[in-house]
Amino acid sequence: MTLRSVIKGSGSALPARAVSNAELAQTVDTSEEWIVERTGIRNRYIAGEGETTSTLATDAARKALEAAGIGPGAVELIILATATPDQTFPASATQVQHALGCHGGIAFDVAAVCSGFLYALSVADSMLRTGMARNAVVIGAETFSRILDWEDRTTCVLFGDGAGAIVLEAQDVTEADGPGIIATRLHADGQHNELLFVDGGPSTTGTVGKLRMKGREVFRHAVVNLAEVLGEVLDSAGMTAADIDWVVPHQANARILDATARKLSLPPEKVIVTVDQHANTSAASVPLAYDVAVRDGRIKPGDLVMFEAMGGGFTWGACLARV
Repeated sequence: MTLRSVIKGSGSALPARAVSNAELAQTVDTSEEWIVERTGIRNRYIAGEGETTSTLATDAARKALEAAGIGPGAVELIILATATPDQTFPASATQVQHALGCHGGIAFDVAAVCSGFLYALSVADSMLRTGMARNAVVIGAETFSRILDWEDRTTCVLFGDGAGAIVLEAQDVTEADGPGIIATRLHADGQHNELLFVDGGPSTTGTVGKLRMKGREVFRHAVVNLAEVLGEVLDSAGMTAADIDWVVPHQANARILDATARKLSLPPEKVIVTVDQHANTSAASVPLAYDVAVRDGRIKPGDLVMFEAMGGGFTWGACLARV
């Protein structure tokens, strides 16, 4: 018998306003063709007045709890992965906790940018397996539109806002092929800070700052790092790429998704792709894509799912779970 963190439900939330490439081209020096050819993105959602990282996170968490059949009062742990919190402090997870009506449990944020959800998932899994909590709501939520330089077409066309959440529950699993998180690997390498960063912060400029990125270099590192960490997780689990039913990747760029799949000899039909509709929602992209695929019936109970992401830092990681 093995204690595992089992995914009990998922949910997602998007801002009310959808922004197409055509609408974006009215204010940014770009075009539908330019964006699609380089990124695969056709649409993104932009948070409006009253929509924040914590409100999107709360909506996604409510839907995940409903899917899991768990009431807010029973929630013992909330971890929110975000690079765009509502405030410098307190943690936006505490605002989600209050909005849900949970009191007295554990709530905190994790900052690992686009890999944030993988980091948060790993932390929650560890805490559940060591008895710190019996269940957890793990959320990725972002309002990246508020840290974009809208005059820089190489970055502003890539990102969008949104949230995704899953509910984990500690369960004793008797069968080797039973549900739950099987293996996780995480990495970071701070020497690449200048390739993807925000040029501001409380202890440096005293401002929020804007996102800066050297896209070509990020692409090269992403393909290599993601392929390697997926291999590490499969080796740890004693499995091969052929065993995977679905890959739910960070939705950064269609080219990165294609290149990573080819490097692992994964058929493209096994890769969940939502970047065309949501753009890059950073820490929200993996749980958002997972929820879409669960609700449209592609991902089914018993499927073996690989989650993976890479983000600024650089940070990267992967997690294998049977759902």
